[in-house]
Amino acid sequence: MQAWKKQLSALGRVKTFDYDYMRSGRKRPDPLPQLIAAHRQALASARQDENEPMFLIGKSMGGRIGCHLALEERVSGVICMGYPLCGGGDPAKLRDKVLRELRTPILFVQGTRDSLCPLSLLEKVRAEMKTANFLHLVDGGDHSLIVPKRQLNNAGETQEHVDERIAEAIRVFVDRLVSRSQ
Repeated sequence: MQAWKKQLSALGRVKTFDYDYMRSGRKRPDPLPQLIAAHRQALASARQDENEPMFLIGKSMGGRIGCHLALEERVSGVICMGYPLCGGGDPAKLRDKVLRELRTPILFVQGTRDSLCPLSLLEKVRAEMKTANFLHLVDGGDHSLIVPKRQLNNAGETQEHVDERIAEAIRVFVDRLVSRSQ
């Protein structure tokens, strides 16, 4: 998310953080309650006014944990970049319960080649979600939303162009929710 901080700062104040396990150099993530607590602490330190619009945005696990936190804390929306719907890429290990319980509007930014989130499974879950949910597809994008150089060259584009479209989709989502709440 550090790479996205500058681009997303055009939308408002952006605060990034690392989970404890990352700061200590461990590869294995902390247990879910510990991850949610770290996310909650980052939200509390970022929040300056209880009434200001607040969005949680995360890449992969950070987006998933943001969804868990949105079940417990008031936020305006959640943005998941590369949601890890299938644990370890296994479609039998769906991480969809939190999405089905979510009541906060959500934007999924997904690559069409993301093995951790097959689009057919995501569409099924999205159809069953109770909250407003939106999808921005990154054609050819992998789990990190990176498009192969060959595809970019064939289209006369760069990854920067792809990233600009992602940022625009996020801006539209944020603007839609902020204008609705005013």
